[in-house]
Amino acid sequence: MTELSRPVWPAYLLSALVAGLGHVYIGRWKRGGIWFGCYSLAVAFLSARSIEGALALDEPFVVTALQVEAVSFTDVGVPLAILSICLLDVYLIGLTERTAAGTPGANDPRSNSS
Repeated sequence: MTELSRPVWPAYLLSALVAGLGHVYIGRWKRGGIWFGCYSLAVAFLSARSIEGALALDEPFVVTALQVEAVSFTDVGVPLAILSICLLDVYLIGLTERTAAGTPGANDPRSNSS
């Protein structure tokens, strides 16, 4: 199955779960890695609430991240923003690839459409 014949909608679901997975699905490995790195750093900072706390190994990462009563919306805003922008990026990539694949001669410099 080539990248152009592969459906794009699973990439949206994967990006909604974890930032960067949708990019990996559509074949944009480097971009997916960058999105995943940004999302991981944002979640680590949310968990620790400081750079020093994010690098400390004394408290388990998941336990501090799951303390819902201690988390405010402003703390969760950065990871949600990264996830939303990543999802928008996957949508725009899929949209441009579909329109480029649907337009005959779109990549041919010899075709003159004006």
